Amino acid sequence: MTRATTLDAPGWRTWTLWGVGVAAYVVSIVNRTSLASVGVDAAVRFDADASALSMFAVIQLAVYGAMQIPVGLLLDRFGARPIIATGMALMAVGQLVMAFADAVGIGILARVLIGAGDAAVFPSVLRVISTWFPAQRAPVLIQSTGIIGQLGQIIAVIPLAALLHATTWTVAFGSLAGLGVLFAVLTFAVIRNRPPSRRDDPVDTSVDTQTGAIRIVRSSADLREGFRASWAHPATRLGFWSHFTTPFAGTAFVLLWGFPFLTAGQGLTPAVAGLLMTSLVLFGMLAGPVLGALSSRHPTRRSRWLVLPTVAFQAVMWIVVIALPGPAPLWLLVVLMLALATGGPASMIAFDHARTFNPTHRLSTATGIVNGGGFLAALIAILFIGVAMDVQGAGTPDTYSLEAFRFAFLTQVPLWLVGSIGIVIERHRTLRHIGGTENFPR
Repeated sequence: MTRATTLDAPGWRTWTLWGVGVAAYVVSIVNRTSLASVGVDAAVRFDADASALSMFAVIQLAVYGAMQIPVGLLLDRFGARPIIATGMALMAVGQLVMAFADAVGIGILARVLIGAGDAAVFPSVLRVISTWFPAQRAPVLIQSTGIIGQLGQIIAVIPLAALLHATTWTVAFGSLAGLGVLFAVLTFAVIRNRPPSRRDDPVDTSVDTQTGAIRIVRSSADLREGFRASWAHPATRLGFWSHFTTPFAGTAFVLLWGFPFLTAGQGLTPAVAGLLMTSLVLFGMLAGPVLGALSSRHPTRRSRWLVLPTVAFQAVMWIVVIALPGPAPLWLLVVLMLALATGGPASMIAFDHARTFNPTHRLSTATGIVNGGGFLAALIAILFIGVAMDVQGAGTPDTYSLEAFRFAFLTQVPLWLVGSIGIVIERHRTLRHIGGTENFPR
């Protein structure tokens, strides 16, 4: 059976590989957002002010972002199977350390391990998609992976918080460590690097998307060259800025600052705040197929019609909520959740740019560059919000206030502006590079 036949007709084994990979991604999201609804508990446990609490998420995201290119290079060299299993194992160790941590330094070490492990999972699932499925299925599968993965946020917001409050900190985070061990074993047992028809291939080949020339990929020098070549293409940079600008507001909200803002700032009960944050995830799952379909139908207008309007929607809704003289009405907060929810699905469009313009052998490297953009912006946003809270004397849970949160969340505006400028510039450069929209791959 030829490779084309295998990929054009994926069977149960192929779908099982993807299903296990997506389940692992759900677990990685649970690990990533495990402080989402227990930020106040963490502040009390570690006796941490807002800046110190921000460092848990900032350092985790910094490690995640810094690991994207190394992970991409390792994926291009070793394949998805060992990388995803190693990532799950690292997150398990990190949660075990967090389960027994009682000092800020130890907690930060735990988040470093979690960030490093988390960095390996999503790019590995994308590698499985690109290796085992035909190219025309990739946009839908990438969106589906992102949508299903967001279930991890719901698990982190409601069941994990309930488990912590019903038992202890050690039991809750120890349970996450056990889940990580289970998935480290499962992914290593099930995931395979390539279809059976390609297993005996001695080398990888690349096809130059501009000239059609075929080249053999053999050495680490090729990987280093692959990084330079990936970044040199304006479409990769367009993907970077698209991913930089779209998801960071939702990430900062879900990962750390949303629950305190809704409870201590807006005066909502923890139950209502939990429902709002759950609605954010559900809205994202509903928005994903819509944006995915529009992206597939209008590949030359993704940035102008989808990405930039998403950014504007988020910025406008935040400014409206911040500008109100008192707490926002519940319906307006629901609309804010909808705006933030669109960022995740819109950020998936960035990976279509990387997939379209980079040959297979450096696809994971380009994906790593793109994926790092969103988490770079998220860690900056989380840090800015925490510092802004401290500057106003509202750095601990008993001093949180709506006025302080208003000023703190305004620090997101420069990130939207910088990212939007980058999108506009690189979109024009991409169109010039490929000779206009008529030459855009579909």
